[in-house]
Amino acid sequence: MTFPRENMNYRERHCPPQEEKLHCLIPAPKGYVTPFPWPKSRDYVPYANAPYKSLTVEKAIQNWVQYEGNVFRFPGGGTQFPQGADKYIDQLASVVPIENGTVRTALDTGCGVASWGAYLWKRNVIAMSFAPRDSHEAQVQFALERGVPAVIGVLGTIKMPYPSKAFDMAHCSRCLIPWGAADGILMMEVDRVLRPGGYWVLSGPPINWKVNFKAWQRPKEDLEEEQRKIEEAAKLLCWEKISEKGETAIWQKRKDSASCRSAQENSAARVCKPSDPDSVWYNKMEMCITPNNGNGGDESLKPFPERLYAVPPRIANGLVSGVSVAKYQEDSKKWKKHVSAYKKINKLLDTGRYRNIMDMNAGLGGFAAALHNPKFWVMNVMPTIAEKNTLGVIFERGLIGIYHDWCEAFSTYPRTYDLIHASGLFSLYKDKCEFEDILLEMDRILRPEGAVILRDNVDVLIKVKKIIGGMRWNFKLMDHEDGPLVPEKILVAVKQYWTLGDTNSTSSQ
Repeated sequence: MTFPRENMNYRERHCPPQEEKLHCLIPAPKGYVTPFPWPKSRDYVPYANAPYKSLTVEKAIQNWVQYEGNVFRFPGGGTQFPQGADKYIDQLASVVPIENGTVRTALDTGCGVASWGAYLWKRNVIAMSFAPRDSHEAQVQFALERGVPAVIGVLGTIKMPYPSKAFDMAHCSRCLIPWGAADGILMMEVDRVLRPGGYWVLSGPPINWKVNFKAWQRPKEDLEEEQRKIEEAAKLLCWEKISEKGETAIWQKRKDSASCRSAQENSAARVCKPSDPDSVWYNKMEMCITPNNGNGGDESLKPFPERLYAVPPRIANGLVSGVSVAKYQEDSKKWKKHVSAYKKINKLLDTGRYRNIMDMNAGLGGFAAALHNPKFWVMNVMPTIAEKNTLGVIFERGLIGIYHDWCEAFSTYPRTYDLIHASGLFSLYKDKCEFEDILLEMDRILRPEGAVILRDNVDVLIKVKKIIGGMRWNFKLMDHEDGPLVPEKILVAVKQYWTLGDTNSTSSQ
């Protein structure tokens, strides 16, 4: 609360200095249970896992969430979809090609409990949802508890932690973001992460204000002005409005926005200087439009699931230095081999027991691609200090991910991932920050009885092993699948189940 309130600055990431970091394990709440497997988890969350009732009261009439005995029920409603998320998505699908694999990755800003993302799942669309840590408590925690990809985040003053041209669709339903303010700077940031030809969906105020201003209890003039500013910013960005029905408007970003912009008389558009549009970590948003050229086109992007193993445009166009088409194919082959070894080590990998999976050092996304299965999803994390920035490639494969510096906490609640994978992560951070801090953060975000797979050089893993000896993990160091002579080893671990007040740390539930 000590940070400025304008432009949501106080809700952005602000990390404590090293000396204020806490070095402790976080106990699970009493009565904590393993979440229901997907798809049941989409609709039901055990009350003990996120014991916060305020949403059930504040959003009671909007059908977001209901409290029923020892579970929360999520009926799939939302402020903007009174008939349920499915019906609302059907409406969008009449305009946006959701069903044929063209639209695969989506961004949901101000997502609430992420019902939109939850219901897109069966249509093979994966949504990255985010909302700030808010007064209602734990919307993002509910989303992850349901098994839906989500992070704590806000559109404020800092660029979003995603590469340019990453998403096929961006969405805001009653997300309370002032899109028209500050000459449309927030829309410029959405434009940066939206692929050419991608779609932007805006539901709720100010759309169709003439009909709705009374229900919204807002002055007609304010809403009219808000819509005018949004339309103006969209025109500047060369987004074409392709639909407006009821309270929902849909724009499409043109594939050739440069020629569109040069055709605009007196265009006030300022194009961003040719710096790296994917360099975003703690970088301020700019009042400029990200040019389309220079980091991969979408012309050659295959529909999903073909694009999972097709050569991503950024690699085909030689835009990732040192990664040729042959290297990319070799990487895919290597990860298929690693993942089949993991499946022998951990028999639960394919059963649906693990729903929320994280790869802490995702590279080209080979682990997530080899593991791909509709029973789970992978948050591919690209360390900000990685030698190559390949997160754009991961999105082109139809996967999702985020930039992060592992010397800091990840933007999520405790106990939100079932399985964490990290290859070469500790070698990467060897001289950057303490292994203990990284391991404690892994423990914080891992569920009780969740699993860890670490792949790294033997000397690094021996240091890691010393620390986890005091962390209530059961673990085992194993040889590389090619035998004991390979210096790379695999450490597998399971976090034990314990709650506050447990005298022993036995793994029982």
